[in-house]
Amino acid sequence: MINIDVNCSINHDIDQYLFPVTYITVIVISIPTNCISLYVSCLQIKKKNELGIYLFNLSFSDLLYTLILPLWVYYSLSHNNWMLSEHVCSLVAFLLHTNLYSSAGFLTCISLDRYLAVVHPLKFSHLRTIRTAILVSFVVWLIQHLSNAIILTQHELFNSSGDLTCYDIFPMEPWKSSFNIIHICIGHLLPLFIMVLCYQRIFAAVKTNQATADRDKQKIKQLLLTIIVSFVISFTPYHVVLFIRSIREPGDCDFAKDIFTPYKFTLALTSINCIADPFLYCFVSEAGRADVRTILHCCGKQTEPLEKSGIMMSAITPSTNQENV
Repeated sequence: MINIDVNCSINHDIDQYLFPVTYITVIVISIPTNCISLYVSCLQIKKKNELGIYLFNLSFSDLLYTLILPLWVYYSLSHNNWMLSEHVCSLVAFLLHTNLYSSAGFLTCISLDRYLAVVHPLKFSHLRTIRTAILVSFVVWLIQHLSNAIILTQHELFNSSGDLTCYDIFPMEPWKSSFNIIHICIGHLLPLFIMVLCYQRIFAAVKTNQATADRDKQKIKQLLLTIIVSFVISFTPYHVVLFIRSIREPGDCDFAKDIFTPYKFTLALTSINCIADPFLYCFVSEAGRADVRTILHCCGKQTEPLEKSGIMMSAITPSTNQENV
């Protein structure tokens, strides 16, 4: 435990309303939808579809992130006074960061997988295998665990005027400034750049494909735009504010007070992605919806043919590619 300067006092009352309302809503929706998404992705894996590996890891990452949120709800309702041990505080902060950026990593993997499937369906088919997807997923998890391991080595419980603050203190510690900037560049800007580039190339390939109907082209365009916009809305505001904090805030209490509220709102916003992912990457497809209906009706009979989906995330592929992805 570390004693911090009590002269930098910030009113945390907003936390008692913002995070319980936001996180409880996310928990109620995210847990069942991501559990269903896990099941649907398992069905894709059984069909030897490598995309199912990335979808499974994405859903698993979102689910783990969601399962951590009740502790932050309890922390917020306790007036930001951490009641558990310091080790639990460090572990929860570690898992929060790991799963947040793992989610971005697997979203990037999905965009690259779809890019190869649509733009280079034959040239790089050897990279689109179950074994490769498992290896890539392992590397994503390994990178995230190693890059966030420093959190476990630091003292993350701070004594502020009798209250115990977990991880996020104001003003920001100098080491967290460097830590955050690295994560912003590699964990957010790089995935965003790759996703925008991949989906732009995907739509360009679909747009020039004469075998794809104009109506389907428009639906594909809307889906790709929705995916990008969802990612930007969920993560970019938080990382913009975090970048500003990392540059300006260390040692500056007045600035910390000014940016406190925007930071808290954007932090809460990141959790919305756990709800968006299952709908954008799993339930948007005919096959995914058919699998969900199978679960809901406890019946193995699927009411719609799986090969019907021409605009689903697991099959954003022009018909001229001559392969079922």
